[in-house]
Formats: sequence, C-alpha cells, structure tokens
Amino acid sequence: MHHFSIPTELKQLIDTERTDFVIKSKRNYPKKKAVGLLAFATFWNLIVSVFWIVMLVPLFSGKEVHFTSNGVSKTASIEDWGDLVAPSLIIGLFTVIGISVFIYGIVIMVQKGGYFAGTPTRFIQFRNGKTAITDWEQFTGNIKIDSKGTSGNLEFELRTGKMQSRKNSSNQFVPDVIYLTGIENVFDIEKKCKTRIKENDPTPSVIQKSAIGS
Repeated sequence: MHHFSIPTELKQLIDTERTDFVIKSKRNYPKKKAVGLLAFATFWNLIVSVFWIVMLVPLFSGKEVHFTSNGVSKTASIEDWGDLVAPSLIIGLFTVIGISVFIYGIVIMVQKGGYFAGTPTRFIQFRNGKTAITDWEQFTGNIKIDSKGTSGNLEFELRTGKMQSRKNSSNQFVPDVIYLTGIENVFDIEKKCKTRIKENDPTPSVIQKSAIGS
C-alpha cells in the first residue's frame, strides 16, 4: 500500500504494465555524499583562507608582502600592489571552486527525492517532471545497502560510466550509480531488483563440466 500519491505523468508512463514496486525516496542523494562534499569544501576553503590572510593582512597593516613568482623574489605594498594581481587571481579561482563545491554540497543535502518504479523490463525514475528509464540489463548487479531497520538507502551500479584519469597510474573506469535514498522496505526492494537484474543479465552463463571419473 502506497502512503503517497503517484504523479499522473508516472501513471501514464507505466500505463497497464505490471509493476514490482512504486516507491518515493526522501532525498535525491545520500547524506554521506553531501557530508563528504561539505567536508572537502570546508578543508579546501580553510587552506585557501590561509593564503588570503598571509597576503592581505600584512598589506592592509601597512607592511610589505614578500613572495616568489617564477623563481623571482618580489615585494608588494598597499601603494604598489601590481605584482599581487596574478597570485590574487589564482587564489580567487581556488576560492570560487571551494565556495561552489560547498554550495553544491548544501544543494545535495536538501534536495528532495523522486519516484522509482520497477517493472519486469525496466527501471523508471521520475523527479520534477523529468523521467529516466533504464533497462535492467544495464545494471551490473552490484548493489550496496545502507539500512536502519526496514528503511534505508540503495546504490545500484550501472554498466555505463566514464574513464577517470589517475596520477601515476592507468585510467580507471567509474560506473554510473543510481541512488534510492530514504526508502521503506529496503530489503524487499533490493530483492525484487536483484531478481530482475539476473533475469535480464546480458552476460552468458558459463557452465563448468567436470571430467568423467574425477
């Protein structure tokens, strides 16, 4: 029994197709993802603020700022701050990045979730009038569960993704992930999804035969 009203657009999309489940998530992303971004942004901004303090406090105190640019020692003051333009722009860019990541973390933290529906052939996502449909064969079968009682979060790994470059190492494939966050009956939903993923697995089964007499 649903404790929420299903949007008309989603009803029309499902039409007469049989559904395994229709659920509504509390959030669009898990809290841990938002917390991770906020922690990174806070650390980043603290480091950047040190550079601002080191550069601006002496400057506005009437003192000179000594720094090195391209291996050349330079000095700047409140009357002659021209040499500080380039480093200020660089630090400013880092500041914008840090603030942007922090804002993005807050947005993720407060974003409300959407609706999810599972049918024998497809997985449907519906949020803010936008729909995404994924065939079960696009799921790898790798599922993470984070539960508290019968409710919790699910993370589904997809076969699609992108290559991520790594320093001093070969590129790494990072799969796309679908998050179901703050849902009820998390174990029942996971079981139904896993069944459909196995039924639609495009990978051929490998049957190992043992030698006669072994």
